[in-house]
Amino acid sequence: MYKEIYKKIKEYNTIVIARHVGVDPDALCGQLALRDSIKLTFPDKKVLAVGTGSVKFLQIGKLDKIEETSNALLIVIDTPDIKRIDSAECSSFAYKIKIDHHPFVEKFADIELIEDTACSACEILMKLLMKTPLKCDKEIAEKLYMGLVSDSNRFLFNSCTSQTFSLVSKYIEEYNLDLSSMYQKLYLRPLNEVRLEGYISLNMTVTENNLAYIKITDKIINEYGVDSAAAGNMVNNFNFIDQIMVWATITEDVKNQQIRVSIRSRGPEINKTAEKYGGGGHKFASGVKLTTFEEAMCLMNDLDKLLLDYKKENGER
Repeated sequence: MYKEIYKKIKEYNTIVIARHVGVDPDALCGQLALRDSIKLTFPDKKVLAVGTGSVKFLQIGKLDKIEETSNALLIVIDTPDIKRIDSAECSSFAYKIKIDHHPFVEKFADIELIEDTACSACEILMKLLMKTPLKCDKEIAEKLYMGLVSDSNRFLFNSCTSQTFSLVSKYIEEYNLDLSSMYQKLYLRPLNEVRLEGYISLNMTVTENNLAYIKITDKIINEYGVDSAAAGNMVNNFNFIDQIMVWATITEDVKNQQIRVSIRSRGPEINKTAEKYGGGGHKFASGVKLTTFEEAMCLMNDLDKLLLDYKKENGER
């Protein structure tokens, strides 16, 4: 399938690379790396990486504005379903390719490369570049590494396999990657975000069934001087709290008139519960977009029941 994707890339003169709404480093780094790789391999092609950006990730790279798409190839990365594609209307493209590491949700592309055991979309793209004539340089390799590191939470998840480390080792060696500078781009953050993290630690609700959640209202976001995306991304900072098995951030996004819920788990599989509310994702890392805090609390109740059932099934109290 890697060679089929390469043939289609070679065939089209205009290529648009999109990803899911709610940008994260894996999706952003992946689309920028693939864009730059195609342009390096085929300098005469028009290649655009599109979507809504974030001030938080400006150091990673800049996105493009979408243009005429009727005779273009669309490549969608890190996105399992059509409703979550950001800034690209699928039906307007001549041909579509999906490259994704989420569990299958729906088919919307002509070619669908889905590797749901991969730790990140960037891991799949690393293999794509290694198995085809698509070119790579140090900057492209850095983006792929940053995306992989971010989505694996610095190799903490079980989705990181020996193949993951083998790929990373080859890229580090071949392109002499400066790990320290890349980690700064990913993790350097302002003091006000750290203070918000402290607020979350002090104010999160923890249930008897080991569910933790925090409601982050627009008032709190303004008080700490952060954006709603930064607040939601803090969900990964609470992975190793002994009394917590499932945890969530519930963030008010006034600009987009929605409540964004990010959920993580160290035990029960949460993606089916997220899908019940129109969201989804991985078994242990999912998200949902809602319209009210009341809906969010219904979701929290369902997660609490999920935990109760999980603990009974595993003989835990």
